This record gives sequence, structure tokens and C-alpha cells, in this order.
Amino acid sequence: MGNFEWPWQYNFPPFFTIQPNLETQKKQIEGWCDLVLLFSQQNKICQLDVKESSTNPPFSNPQINRKLPLDGVYRVLEELKARGNVEWTDKTKSRCLLMWRTPDEWGKLIYKWASKNGFLNSVCTLFEITHGDDSKSEEFSGLEDWLLKRSLDSLQRQHKAEMISFDGNEGVKFF
Repeated sequence: MGNFEWPWQYNFPPFFTIQPNLETQKKQIEGWCDLVLLFSQQNKICQLDVKESSTNPPFSNPQINRKLPLDGVYRVLEELKARGNVEWTDKTKSRCLLMWRTPDEWGKLIYKWASKNGFLNSVCTLFEITHGDDSKSEEFSGLEDWLLKRSLDSLQRQHKAEMISFDGNEGVKFF
């Protein structure tokens, strides 16, 4: 969190109050969505407890003693859900999965990597994709398994890959 470059709005107290003017509110929610995705990307946050996160950055700024009210946090997360970046994990919407890239976007990056490294028409384990020597410098290095599998499912639906299981391991064949 120390190296995160906060946008100017983060130190602007009205940013933490949902604005009544619809045009202003639309821009404000867009700013919040961008902030949440950038913050989660830099800090590799993939899951949120809504109540807990409402009292922590990015939804809270202790330097100016402001925090986005819980209903505002939900507005931002619902907008991110509509964009494909959030998925609720329970019916009460107390926890969610947060994806700064959608599974389709991750799938494109992984497929580009597989193609660039000569993995087409061969099998890679899921471990190789997220923790292998060939992927250490890639943005998806260390990607959580649930998100990796969704990304590979996306490639499978596009007929660019097939998920396989062998000897108790999971892998993927790229086409």
C-alpha cells in the first residue's frame, strides 16, 4: 500500500459522499471503480469482506477522516459486478470475488503467453502457468486458482484450450 499513488479525488472529502447530481454521480462511481481496480491490482486483492473493507483503504481515508458509507461501497461493487469485475460469493452480499481483469481478459493474456512460449498443442499444468519459470515475469504469475480456472474456461469456450486432469493434476492443452 505504501507505493500506491492515490488519485487526487482520494484526498477530496466530497469524493466520499455519493453526489446527488446524476451526471456527477456517474463520474464519481466511475472514479471509484477505477480506484478499486487499481488498488486491488497493485495489492493483489482478489476477495473482499464488504464491511471490513468499508473501514479500510481504498474506501476509507484516515488522513482526511473520511470513508465511503456502506451503501456507497455497495453501489461501487454493484457497478463492478455489472462490468464483470465482481462476483458475490453469498446471498447476503457480504463477501465478493474481485477481479481487476475479467476471466476473458486473463484468458487472452495467458493464451498470448502460451503462444509466445511455444506451448500451443502441448499440455501445461496449472502450477506451471502461475508458478513456473516461464511465467515468473508475467502478470498472471501467482494468480489464484479459482480465477485461473475461470480464465481457462473462457479459452475453452473459445476452442483455444481444453482443461484436462491427469494423475491427480490439473492442466490445460492450448490449441
